[in-house]
Amino acid sequence: MKVFIDTYGCAKNEYDSSVLAASLVEKGCSIVDNTDDADFIVLNTCGFIEDAKKESIERIFDLIDLREKGQKIIVTGCLSERYHKELAEEIPEVDMFFGVNDYDDIPDIILSEDKTDESSDKVGCVLDRLPYRKRVIEEGSHFAYMKIAEGCYNACSFCAIPGIRGTFRSKKMEDCVKEAEDLAANGIKELILIAQDTSQYGRDLYGEVRLPELLRRLCRVEGIEWIRLMYVYDNGITDELIETIASEPKICKYIDMPIQHVSDNVLNMMRRRSSGDSIKEVIKKLRDRIPDVHIRTTLLVGFPGETQEDIDELIDFIDTYEIDRLGAFAFSEEEGTPSFTMEGKIPEEERRARRDLVMQHQQAVSEKLNERKIGKVYEVIVDECIELYAEGINVYSGRTRYDAPEIDCAVTFTTNKMGLYPGDIVKVRITDTYEYDLEGEEVE
Repeated sequence: MKVFIDTYGCAKNEYDSSVLAASLVEKGCSIVDNTDDADFIVLNTCGFIEDAKKESIERIFDLIDLREKGQKIIVTGCLSERYHKELAEEIPEVDMFFGVNDYDDIPDIILSEDKTDESSDKVGCVLDRLPYRKRVIEEGSHFAYMKIAEGCYNACSFCAIPGIRGTFRSKKMEDCVKEAEDLAANGIKELILIAQDTSQYGRDLYGEVRLPELLRRLCRVEGIEWIRLMYVYDNGITDELIETIASEPKICKYIDMPIQHVSDNVLNMMRRRSSGDSIKEVIKKLRDRIPDVHIRTTLLVGFPGETQEDIDELIDFIDTYEIDRLGAFAFSEEEGTPSFTMEGKIPEEERRARRDLVMQHQQAVSEKLNERKIGKVYEVIVDECIELYAEGINVYSGRTRYDAPEIDCAVTFTTNKMGLYPGDIVKVRITDTYEYDLEGEEVE
C-alpha cells in the first residue's frame, strides 16, 4: 500500500506525521512523495486558529479535486479532532477522519477490509502518556523536532489546545534519550525539543519538573551537536534551567518563550500565570547569566478588552527590551474557549492594525540588532546549497545557534569550498544585514 502524507500546522504536527510514517512502514506500507503514486492520501491538519483552519479545509478540497480513481483520503490532526462530526457531515468525500491520538490506529485501518466504521469511533481517545515511537526522517535531514510531552496543564482563555490534545503527559526520560540516539544515528545534528509547554517536562511522571536533567542527559548523546529549546513558558524558567543552558556547550543560547503580552490587564484576562514584572524579571535573569542569549517570543494582540494603554505598554516593552526574535498574531475567536464569549471584542480590522504596528516596531529592533553583528564571527549550520561554481565563490544558506529553522533569521554566506553539506558547521563572518537575515563569508 502506498501512502502520501501532507502536513499542515506546527512542528508538533510534523513530528506526528514522522511517527505515522514509521508506523506505516512497519506495517508494510511505503511512503511516496506525490499524490499521483498514492493509494491513500493522509492530510495532517491544524485547527488552532481561524486562518490555520481555513488553510487546512482548503487543502482538503484541493486533495478531493486532485484525487485519482480509487484513491482514499484520510484527514487527521487537530482540525479533525476538534470538528470531527461537522467535517464528516460537510465533507463526505473524505473517506476517514482521525484525531490527534489515533495515529497508531491508522496503519491497521488502512490495511483492513472495513475502513470507515472503525475510524469513526477512534476520534477523541487520549493516551495515558507519550510513548517512544520510531520515526521516518527525510533522507539528508540534519535537524529534527523531538516531542518530549503532549497536552497542556495551562488553561489560557484564548487557547483550544487542552481540549484538543488533552492534559499534560511527558515521555519517559529514557525514551527521550533513546529517540535522540536514533536520530543521531540517522545523521541528525540539531535536536529541537517541543511540547505545548516544555518547561513542565516530567512533572506528571516524576512529581517534579525534570527538564534540566533531561537536557543534561541529551547533551551526552554522541552525534548531536546543537540542542534547541522551544515553547518554554516564562513561569517555568527556573534558576536550575538557566544554569543548565549556560553551562552546557551543546545547548543553544536560545530560548523560545511565548509570553503573549506584558500588560497585567490583558494577561489576567488571558488567564496567564505571569505578570508584566515577572516576565521582565525572567528576561533579566536570562541575560545576566547568559550574556549572549537570544530570546524568541510570540505576542497576541487585539484580545477582548485590550485598551490603547495596553498596546502602548506593549510597544514600549518591544522598544526597550529589544527581544531578538518576535512574532505577533491578531486575536482569533475560537469556539469552545472562554475568550469566545468575552465582552469588549475588538473589530478584526483593528486587531490586524495593532498586530502590524507591533511588527513595525519589531522590524526596527531586528534591524538594529542585526547591524551589531556585522564583523562578528558565528558558527553556522549549513541548511542548503544556493549556488555552486566549478571555480570561484560558492553560496550556501544556513543558521547561527541563535536561529531556529524556518522561523528565524537565515545566513547566506560565500566560501571557496564546494564540499559543504546540510549539517556541516562552519565559521562565518557577518558582512551585511537585512531586516531579519544576514550575509557573510566563511572564515578558516
